Amino acid sequence: MAVIEKLNGIAFLSFPEMQNLLTAELSERFGYGKITETATIAGSSFSVPHDRPVWYGNLLFCPNIKASSFLKNDSSFPYWARTVMIEPFLLHFESIGEAANALKQIQRNWAPYQFQLFRRANLIQEKLPYIHLKTRSFPANIPNTPMGLYTLLDEKTILASASTNSPLPAGKIEFVEDHENPPSRAYLKIQESLTLYHTFFDVAFPCEGDTCFEAGACPGGWTWVLRELGADVLAVDRTELAPALMADKHVQFMSHDAFTLKPDEVCENLHKEKIDWLFSDVICYPERLYDWIAMWRESEKVKNIICTIKMQGAINWPLIAKFAQIPNSRIVHLNYNKHELTIMIKNC
Repeated sequence: MAVIEKLNGIAFLSFPEMQNLLTAELSERFGYGKITETATIAGSSFSVPHDRPVWYGNLLFCPNIKASSFLKNDSSFPYWARTVMIEPFLLHFESIGEAANALKQIQRNWAPYQFQLFRRANLIQEKLPYIHLKTRSFPANIPNTPMGLYTLLDEKTILASASTNSPLPAGKIEFVEDHENPPSRAYLKIQESLTLYHTFFDVAFPCEGDTCFEAGACPGGWTWVLRELGADVLAVDRTELAPALMADKHVQFMSHDAFTLKPDEVCENLHKEKIDWLFSDVICYPERLYDWIAMWRESEKVKNIICTIKMQGAINWPLIAKFAQIPNSRIVHLNYNKHELTIMIKNC
């Protein structure tokens, strides 16, 4: 019979190859000490340490830390964690069927993260209710429902949490890639951003009749996605877009510093009193981006905003906190982000 052992702690699933950024955030943003421990799993018996943080692959378990401590003053969970195990527990079991049945009795939706014992994990997943674990075609709808997370620590022990902070399986989303048409791979960032925006705010994807202003648009990866969705785009940069986009009658290109354009000027160029979407993937100092977003919000001439917060060296956490305090906003680290964050704002 399966046995559940509740744990006093919380676990963070890092983005691949970003463990150092996660531990730095825990230290610099939340005040936790430096985390250097690693774990080697072997044998048939296993227990989780209760006195020190431990890595299991990309999964960091931190004992004696409660999820509630991350929600004080709306500080949220670490951005560099793909998803967070909010109430982790150990599941001790004897057979694959027993493990799957125990998880199903807790809730329907479970996603695996695995760093070892891959075949055994696959056999457990096959006995659980179906969830979408493959690459997705864009645009995609993500059900905003609870998504549990589990990982095998040894052949008879699972570390799991029914409660996480992401509706995505293991906090991960991947899109079917187009290797021929987009001008740059940056198109994947806006696909993920728009998917999450739709999930978070229940706002429809940009479509025919919508007007978009993209700052720093060259070579046109984001503009390409917006045009594939049918929207009209004012693309502003010092350098022209890819030829096919420059020839598109629904793309208006302006050679200019996008951050110096006033909202009234942009709306006038698009022949609208208010635009539907504002985008920026510009490499600039976060302070300048913050002021630019503030100008647009105060103008009340934009409905939806998605911008990349590019890091210039060390992360300025007090400034990121100012971004996070913007009403109706969400800050995330995308699966397709690098050393950057993305802010999404519903401005109406």
